[in-house]
Amino acid sequence: VHCVVHFDTIMNVSDSYQYGLVLLADLKVDCGRDSVTLRWGAAQSQMDTSLLRLGGCYPSSISAGEAMFQVEFSDCNFSRLVTGDTLMYMNELIYMSGPKAQLKSFSHPVVCAYERPADWAPRMFDPVFHTYGEGDLVFHMELMKDDFSGPHLSREYPLGSFIHISAAVEQMGHQPLLLLLEECVATTTPELQSEGPVHPIITNKGCLVASKNSKFEPRQKTSEIRLSLQAFKFAVGKEVYIHCNLLAWDPSGLDTSKKACHYVKGHGWALLDDPYHSTLCGCCDSSCEPWKTSGIASGKHGSTQSAVLIGPLVITDNSPA
Repeated sequence: VHCVVHFDTIMNVSDSYQYGLVLLADLKVDCGRDSVTLRWGAAQSQMDTSLLRLGGCYPSSISAGEAMFQVEFSDCNFSRLVTGDTLMYMNELIYMSGPKAQLKSFSHPVVCAYERPADWAPRMFDPVFHTYGEGDLVFHMELMKDDFSGPHLSREYPLGSFIHISAAVEQMGHQPLLLLLEECVATTTPELQSEGPVHPIITNKGCLVASKNSKFEPRQKTSEIRLSLQAFKFAVGKEVYIHCNLLAWDPSGLDTSKKACHYVKGHGWALLDDPYHSTLCGCCDSSCEPWKTSGIASGKHGSTQSAVLIGPLVITDNSPA
């Protein structure tokens, strides 16, 4: 096994930040059997290393001037290429800076290359979107503790606190899938009824609109999505149910209608799985199709599941009258 790091980089660095070009020497990549460890060191720069992404993954750990990724090739949207006797896993290290930052956004292609075994053959997967595979997709959705370490037992949330939600799909024989929350709304009934009050949380274009303090959490794996939802002024003191469409999708098929976008203060709308292409979120403010409750019940080739977050939960307001 050997590791290759390409530096044919798209970079835009101002004259006062030419030292950014020298930082390539501080990029260290260790290609393992089924995973890769990447360390970016920039101790002498003002770079915010929390803004680094490896494909669709956030850093495993960050410290002053340093970011480390420890990920498997099955995650982070790695692509695989077989040429002759070589098997390669390819991705990009991406830095997304703010609009007024001196160090501009850039990306570094990263490749792990291996000698292909003589008996190597591609793994066979069931079709992703054929109804024959419906039984292989099992969807889950639940309320979680603040650190997502386990289920959240209480159903009461003070106004302004965060409701932590985890959704996942078990993939079994399918090729790797990306889980998205295609649409979520809150209601006061366990059934989704058009005549009752409905509060939009995520539009049917994947835009998180409940609160600009709400956010998607960094992915731990592509088949799971985590949401920190700020408790909102909807039916305070009453029972609230959250209804969502869970969509298992091709990781390489993100577009303006299949995405996960949230608002990041100081940066605007950001694409969870590829901040470098956050322009896909450009429709979240105005031009995305308006959400409609009928979208909750629509199926798409067996890859979508409607889910009700087991509840009810109650949002409380203890502020002075």
